[in-house]
Amino acid sequence: MTTPADLREAIPVTDEVAYFNTGATGPAPDRTLDAAAAWEREQNVDLLAETDPYPVSFDEYDACRERVAAHLGVDADDLALTESTADGVSAVVAALELGAGDVAVTTDLEHPAGTLPLARLERRHGVEVRVVDTDRGRVDTDAFAAAVEGADLALFSSLSWTYGTRLPVAEMVDIAHDAGAFALVDAVQSPGQGPVDFGAWGADAVAASGHKWLLGPWGTGILHVAPDAADRLHPAQVTYRSVADPAADPYELAAGARRFERGTASIGPFVGLRESLDLLEGVGMTTVRDRIETLAARLVDALPDDRVLGPSEPESGLVPVDVADPEATVERLRDRGLMLRDVPDPAAVRASVHAFNTETEVDRLAEALAAEPRRDDGP
Repeated sequence: MTTPADLREAIPVTDEVAYFNTGATGPAPDRTLDAAAAWEREQNVDLLAETDPYPVSFDEYDACRERVAAHLGVDADDLALTESTADGVSAVVAALELGAGDVAVTTDLEHPAGTLPLARLERRHGVEVRVVDTDRGRVDTDAFAAAVEGADLALFSSLSWTYGTRLPVAEMVDIAHDAGAFALVDAVQSPGQGPVDFGAWGADAVAASGHKWLLGPWGTGILHVAPDAADRLHPAQVTYRSVADPAADPYELAAGARRFERGTASIGPFVGLRESLDLLEGVGMTTVRDRIETLAARLVDALPDDRVLGPSEPESGLVPVDVADPEATVERLRDRGLMLRDVPDPAAVRASVHAFNTETEVDRLAEALAAEPRRDDGP
């Protein structure tokens, strides 16, 4: 059985710094980096000398899709491999082909990966965008229900990227469906923090990425599309990989989520992600979740109550902390070998605590943050 200590040993950046920025970019293990590099050499050297690289490469691509789908509890036919969460969100929003008179609903907790595609709908196509105000990372489901009435699309996160709060995803999906809206979930902060089943939420589509808590490389986007939702989506980009038969005229879109996959995508990152999944599952996703919860609670408990802007009992590894100048604090702590980031709303620094972190690192971070001035401190 692999332990969190083994996980840490496999990640080279932990030899350099105390890394608390997984919510932005997860640190890849050596075996992940090695597998991705080995595939790139095989595809660009060995296969070229031996065979047609396309069939072998796309067989590998399909195998990666199956591996990722198994981790997320969904069927491989309902999963597309994309470049990023933003790629998946934007592709689904565009595929709905909304226009003047249509309505999209979101919350004020969303990352630009979600807000920008909606802003484009508003600017370019006259779609009304309604934004539900929240309170310290909490969504009032009654307010959400009122906003989504008569809407065509509801877009919201599974985990707030700034507060670290868990949204009531399944309940919000049900509310959206009752109103006749397509439910699209930005789940980028969920996979890798514990067991995840995308299908259990009941959403029409879920976008995520492997490069954060799953500790995979950049370029590992994940898009799940429910079987009964795919036919409502006509991607804005159609390629030979997104149709049933590239030679057919007229073309027919590929079944399920695969209609969102495009041409000669990069396979190496997903080969690397497969290694990260094996490593995390070797630890056990329940163990990973419990370890994250324990370390996040240790950080929160070590700080004054009024410094923590997220839940007093952490709901994820994301912990926002009140400081007077978030950008300056990030720079100062970086000089001390503590890596984290600032977030805009609430204006704070955000620590991302993963299972590979240690109690000693958490205590160092808490001590450093407690010493930082806060916003209402005097000169």
